[in-house]
Amino acid sequence: MEDSYRTFLHGDAEKNIDWRFGAPPNYDVVNKLFEEGRTKVWPPGSLEEKVQTLLKNWEMELFHKADPRQYRSMDPDKYTFSLNGRKPITFEDLIKLGGGYNPLLQTSLPDKFKLYNPDEETAESSHKAFTTTFPRGFALEIVHVYCGPPVVVFKFRHWGYMEGPFKGHAPTGEKIELFGIGIFTLDEDEKVMKVEFFYDPAELLGPLSKGPVSDGSNEDAVSSCPIMTNTG
Repeated sequence: MEDSYRTFLHGDAEKNIDWRFGAPPNYDVVNKLFEEGRTKVWPPGSLEEKVQTLLKNWEMELFHKADPRQYRSMDPDKYTFSLNGRKPITFEDLIKLGGGYNPLLQTSLPDKFKLYNPDEETAESSHKAFTTTFPRGFALEIVHVYCGPPVVVFKFRHWGYMEGPFKGHAPTGEKIELFGIGIFTLDEDEKVMKVEFFYDPAELLGPLSKGPVSDGSNEDAVSSCPIMTNTG
């Protein structure tokens, strides 16, 4: 099956991929959410469409390809990542953080104030937490591109519906949106070698704590679904 938004998910080059969760992710559900809720429809071949494809490929490979040597959107040997002006970290540092949403939700808050603590999460637990919370996925779109390669600066929008529990908080059904700025620096082969993101993680985590604290019984039921555990 093809995925028109992620060119590095299917094809001859992906036949022998070491997938983190045992099989290629299925984005059908989140693609439906994306198509129904996006605010921009970029013309094929436009800079905006190319950046959106690059962003989705980058996210998919980081979350789902277990072997960095099989990445096509980025070069792990050159790669650095920075969130909100923090000191850039290397790919090795990123692996130590556990992958998943952990690098994207770093915070200097004391542990007792952290709804989501990256230091206590693995790539697997992180993936489970958010696929449980957003059973229809967490869609991602480019809303503006300020400049093109080799330094790509863009504004993005992330959104989903909290229809599952999160860290003991019951689902609210609300649409949750996160806006931010991303900077991708590409090398001569147009692979990402530097990533910078600027956004407020509280725009995501704050709404997830609105629901009353539950016993978590629904969380196990939702996340045990084989389709959901394989959805990006």
